[in-house]
Amino acid sequence: MSDMREFAEKSNAWPFAEARAILKRLNGKTPEKGYVLFETGYGPSGLPHIGTFGEVARTSWVRHAFHQLSDIPTRLFAFSDDMDGLRKVPDNIENKQIIEPHLGKPLTAIPDPFGTHDSFGAHNNARLRAFLDDFGFDYEFVSSTERYKAGAFDETLLKILERYEAVINVILPTLGEERRKTYSPFLPVCPDTGIVLQVPVVETNVEAGTIVYQNENGAKVETPVTGGHCKLQWKADWAMRWTALDVDYEMSGKDLIDSVNLSGKICRILKGNPPAGFSYELFLDENGEKISKSRGNGLTVEEWLRYAPPESLSYFMFQKPKTAKRLYFDVIPRQVDEYARMLDAFEDQEPAKQIDNPAWFIHMGEPPSERAHLSFGILLNLASVCHSEDKSVLWHFISRYRPDANPETAPMLDKLVEYAINYYRDFVRPAKQYRKATDAEREALSDLAERLQNLPADADAEAIQTEVYEVGKRDAFPDLKDWFKALYEILLGQSQGPRMGSFIALYGRDETLQLIDRAIKGEDMAA
Repeated sequence: MSDMREFAEKSNAWPFAEARAILKRLNGKTPEKGYVLFETGYGPSGLPHIGTFGEVARTSWVRHAFHQLSDIPTRLFAFSDDMDGLRKVPDNIENKQIIEPHLGKPLTAIPDPFGTHDSFGAHNNARLRAFLDDFGFDYEFVSSTERYKAGAFDETLLKILERYEAVINVILPTLGEERRKTYSPFLPVCPDTGIVLQVPVVETNVEAGTIVYQNENGAKVETPVTGGHCKLQWKADWAMRWTALDVDYEMSGKDLIDSVNLSGKICRILKGNPPAGFSYELFLDENGEKISKSRGNGLTVEEWLRYAPPESLSYFMFQKPKTAKRLYFDVIPRQVDEYARMLDAFEDQEPAKQIDNPAWFIHMGEPPSERAHLSFGILLNLASVCHSEDKSVLWHFISRYRPDANPETAPMLDKLVEYAINYYRDFVRPAKQYRKATDAEREALSDLAERLQNLPADADAEAIQTEVYEVGKRDAFPDLKDWFKALYEILLGQSQGPRMGSFIALYGRDETLQLIDRAIKGEDMAA
């Protein structure tokens, strides 16, 4: 047994725990299809959002962990339920009038309001593939419409028809009284309008492979359940897909726990084996409300990537997947800095610890090496105090602090400077609010200035931080936090800020002394 496999078997990282559960489900044997199938689902009724990315990322990490434990081949399907009938126009799109006349039709049969693809479903599918490709995921895109129409699901659809009563008897107890009267797992596609119908099924014909339904005019219509003539209700559809594709692993949101259990029962009725997986907590917006594709609340992948590197988003997804987390702009700086700390720590860790490091998963076992990191918070405050959105201005200070770093030798840092400028421009600068120092605070600032002047020329960030602490211990500040809060509000115009020793070392003592002098004199710090 290799050392890596031994480390993986003992690792406490959650992807390894999931991978071990898959291996146990398989009894360590290769499935008959010749590979282990991981699946993620996507409903393209709205534009892809960060939750979609998170599911693919997390599944990919479990798949990567599985590769350390077993030599069984694997595949990952990104499955789009694009044959689903669109029930309402999403809130966050333009040209809604293009979609409204086609409500009820499969997403792949509705015109694209953006005018770039053959259908609304194709447009959203393309958006999904584009950002998955940008992140370098190894996956295979699968379209529900294509599989239905190609007959790939026909065998399993006929099994559902054969076991129709058993399937609906699982589902009916979960429905309201009125819904029970008309429920059928099969949703016929109207040959005249193309609408996915939710109508009563009055007869089933197993030998013919058909159902008879009653349309809105009261007429009875017979249609095959195969070949894309019918679409399944989604819970039955999920079970059908698990069975037809022989899915081995699929995770889902906590709000779908009951649906997972119900679909698992249907899967067993079809003689399938429900996949392993776990329920992750949902992402919330800044108001604590569930993020929704159609509402467009929360963040998009594109918005996150304007302000931070993609790895920071992956880090956010990796941490505590079973804990609800708020997903809005204010979380970005901390995620950037925590990711950078994990990356810096990686090289100095023993191999047994490295595979528990999120950076190992984020980079699929091969994290990059660059030691010239500065915290995102420090860069934000450097931009803030310089009142500059010019990258070269920030690099003037960075190069003086880190002579070995420049945009060519530290490309990760250079990109982080760009992100910090964007974040500063859009969020920090509009919210800055300086305040004047009190008499006691001016005395403390004068003391700090004197201490900084008396430090040796080569004093490092730790030495500077010590002097900042010493000033804060005076009687004017019952709590040391009050001193740092005062520094942030007076010098930086914000209630929170960086580690002052590191910031002063980066910004420069002479420049900091000038800043303090202006504050003592009561000058306009925003100028």
